[in-house]
Formats: sequence, C-alpha cells, structure tokens
Amino acid sequence: MDVRELRNCFGHFATGVTVVTWKKEDQFHGITVNSFTSVSLDPPLLLVSIDKRAKACSMLEDHPFTVNILAGDQESIAWQFAGRPQEGLTIDWEETDHGPKIKGALATFECRPWQGYEGGDHILYIGEVTDYTYDEGTPLMFYKGQFLKDKSEEKKITK
Repeated sequence: MDVRELRNCFGHFATGVTVVTWKKEDQFHGITVNSFTSVSLDPPLLLVSIDKRAKACSMLEDHPFTVNILAGDQESIAWQFAGRPQEGLTIDWEETDHGPKIKGALATFECRPWQGYEGGDHILYIGEVTDYTYDEGTPLMFYKGQFLKDKSEEKKITK
C-alpha cells in the first residue's frame, strides 16, 4: 500500500485542530493534534492519537493533560506546536490543576490519564475529562494538509 496516498485519502476528512498541553518539570509542553475524538459521556472520556516518533509521545504517558481546540485566529499556535517555531509568537497560558490551557482556545478539556493503547505507529491516549470550557467562535480547520478558516461567521456578519 502506498502510505503517501493513504495519508492523502485520510486528508479528505476535514477536522478541527487541537493542541494537547501538559506541564512537566515546571515547563509547559504541547503538540498539535488533529486526531481527537470524544469516546464516552459516562465516564467522560476523550481520545488523542500521538505518533510514537514524536518526543511528546513518551512525555505524555501517565501525565494529566489539556486538549485545546484552536480558534480560527490561532494558526500560528498550531504551527508552533507542530514543530515550526513562530518568530515573535507569545502564548498566553492559564495554569490549571490538570495542565496548562491556551488562552483564546475555542474549547478546552482538562484530563487525567485514563489509559493508553498501542495503535500501530501511534499511541491512543484516553483521558478522563475533569473539567471543560467552551466559547462561541470560529474554529481552525484542517483539510487536505492545509489549515482552513470557517467563513460561516463572516457570512453571518455580512448578511
């Protein structure tokens, strides 16, 4: 199977963009992730999938974490945590009991580690949601290898 073509096929599924954040040894860490889904409401569980080759993968094991769903104006934050440092970018953090949150995120889920599973070349981390926040706004979207901004909010304003 052609892995590049398989990846291109997966890319036809539009997703939101998240940054998973945690605190370790008094430093904030994060990784951009678009493989995120809800798992259960009772107990409240969610899942993020992290490539085993990512340095963040082993750092996240058995650590509380926060999933930050990025807003449409947070593309530079997505790049920053995807391994492409953004010159001049300042990230506004809010520290919580279960890890740092990124201010301005559209929604956040604070989680304690629940379980991790092998999934081929990824680890599927399941977190138990201990708290969450959300706001209205425009999400940052990812489709076919590119970030997209939802224009629906702009249409509402111009009508």
